[in-house]
Amino acid sequence: MSDTGREIVVRGPASAFAQQIEIGVHRLIADEPTSAGGVDAGPDPYALLCASLGACTSMTIGLVARQRQWPLDSVTVRLRHGKVHAEDCADCEKKPRKIDRIERDIELFGPLTDEQRAALLDIADRCPVHRTLTSDIQIHTRLLNVDGAAEPGTADASAG
Repeated sequence: MSDTGREIVVRGPASAFAQQIEIGVHRLIADEPTSAGGVDAGPDPYALLCASLGACTSMTIGLVARQRQWPLDSVTVRLRHGKVHAEDCADCEKKPRKIDRIERDIELFGPLTDEQRAALLDIADRCPVHRTLTSDIQIHTRLLNVDGAAEPGTADASAG
């Protein structure tokens, strides 16, 4: 659950949505559903984002239960992503504006006490991916030549 330093490489043709994802020895496919113009060859990018949050949530809850020797048998995390109107958004320049919302339902299986269940639910909001998604994020983007070198005279285009 720490920064592994592994580079993630995503490749795909400009003619389609389907993308090949390489993470070390692992291979995944991302795509859009047919309703959005893809061929549904894999999960869409938001589904992958939710899967990351769900996996991290489950791993973190399991880790804490093991450390505390609590009788947790398994964890199921169900997630949904959507856009909602932010009618009362104090920081929004334009109103109404839509904001991203992830709904996360957690099921804990095992003979846990009510206090243990409450503590593990609280832990969910402290998983590393949850913390990343709810923090200020900086994304530094550079344009590379086909040989992988940064193009001369291009500065980082940052979004945060």
